[in-house]
Amino acid sequence: MAHMGSRSTSLQVLANQAVGPGYYRMRIACDPAFQSALPGQFVMIRLAGQALPLLRRPFSIHDLTLENAHVASFDILYKVIGPGTEGLSMSHAGDRVDVLGPLGRGFWTRGEWRRIYMVAGGIGIAPFVFLAHYLVRQGVSPSQIQLFAGGRTSADLVCLDMFERLGVALRLTTDDGSAGIQCMVTHSLEEALQQESPDILYACGPSPMLREVMALSKTRGLPCQVSIEAMMACGMGACLGCAVEKSGADDAYLHACMDGPVFKAEEIVL
Repeated sequence: MAHMGSRSTSLQVLANQAVGPGYYRMRIACDPAFQSALPGQFVMIRLAGQALPLLRRPFSIHDLTLENAHVASFDILYKVIGPGTEGLSMSHAGDRVDVLGPLGRGFWTRGEWRRIYMVAGGIGIAPFVFLAHYLVRQGVSPSQIQLFAGGRTSADLVCLDMFERLGVALRLTTDDGSAGIQCMVTHSLEEALQQESPDILYACGPSPMLREVMALSKTRGLPCQVSIEAMMACGMGACLGCAVEKSGADDAYLHACMDGPVFKAEEIVL
């Protein structure tokens, strides 16, 4: 759940590196609140001391850096798509950012879930580095984790080296065939499901991809959790701008910032 005590904090940028055309990974020194952060949770960020953009932007926690079992910093992965992210891309070590978080409901895990499939569309890969590291720390073998990553082109497949170093198997797809197989990532997933079923499906990416993953999980009776990409203005449930239709209830809605951004597939309608 969201940390109700979460407050805005000015934190120092430690590094900000391009990891692909228009993609950046920023490392931010963090306070003790992040010790209890879970994969799938997010932060709201804007550049410190700047009036514009007015609103913070939501970013998945991409990874945590541990030093002597204590969290020293966290990473975000982002794509430059507007003035807010363009401003972030020009940040340097030593600059400061206003951070609210960690927020939201993350992925949940169970000890008996040992065979894991993660499905990422484009920037939807962001929360899975943290999730993979978290699962391995919980005793899941990296050889039992598979990442299905899809993008428009090879340029949209970023941070794969982090999974390779961990020993996670990669299944890559691109729309134009410039990397991996030329098909939708859900086609690759469907093929794999015909060979072997996982204990749990985790997915993050555009809504059409998530709908397909949810349908595949329902057909096969597999547990499935999806992290939705909703535009959030506040991150605290006040603006109601990130409403998601609740499954099985007329005119009932959940909110991605408080009830999510991770949902069980059966909880929502996309």
